[in-house]
Amino acid sequence: MERILIIIPCFNEAKRLPTEEYTSFFRDEENSTISFLFVDDGSSDNTLEILHNFKKNYSKVEVLSLIKNQGKAEAIRNGVLQVNEVDFDYIGYFDADLATPLNEIYRLIEQANNETKPYLIIGSRVKLIGSTDIQRKLSRHYIGRIFATIVSNMLKLPIYDTQCGAKLIRSDITKVIFKDPFVSKWLFDVELIFRVKRLATISKSSIYEVPLKKWIHKSGSKISLFYYLIAPIDLLKIYFKYRC
Repeated sequence: MERILIIIPCFNEAKRLPTEEYTSFFRDEENSTISFLFVDDGSSDNTLEILHNFKKNYSKVEVLSLIKNQGKAEAIRNGVLQVNEVDFDYIGYFDADLATPLNEIYRLIEQANNETKPYLIIGSRVKLIGSTDIQRKLSRHYIGRIFATIVSNMLKLPIYDTQCGAKLIRSDITKVIFKDPFVSKWLFDVELIFRVKRLATISKSSIYEVPLKKWIHKSGSKISLFYYLIAPIDLLKIYFKYRC
């Protein structure tokens, strides 16, 4: 079984953290090869207290506390840079509200276990009648589809969903692709894919999308629809920085 570390970035999540879902997963011995690093991104509520309680009670949990809020991209990047990559086969991240349930980790791990050992495994919110439970606002769905189509053309890769907050990265490349700060605060997922694709030893087949069985929109998202209006500026910055 692959050794997995999941980084959970947190900023003022005290009222949104599904603590029972987390503790149930932590207690299950079948999940013993999966560890967690919670990164508190300068929260002003009692998020850090909750995270330290996780760490106190469960050996597979570690906590990193950032003094100032730096945004999701930097929270994850700081988490990755704190990790000894040789301890894990894959290092990934999930959103703190568990819009993607923790059990979906195993859908991603299935792909990690194949012979190709892909460098990047992306959870994808594909709604399939009768086989998936993807609960997403229509407005965000359609905006996301347009956005993903544009990004796919830029990357020259057929990627369905760049923005889903559930990804695994092979540990031997994490320090390289997280070494430098990201250009965009919110579109770092796109920039991450550009960085992986840019590595000379990586082919297109080394990036895999895995349809998720379940994904549920959670209220309180820190990304407003207004950001989609200014996102093209960030996207262009990313494209001109990484285009070959």
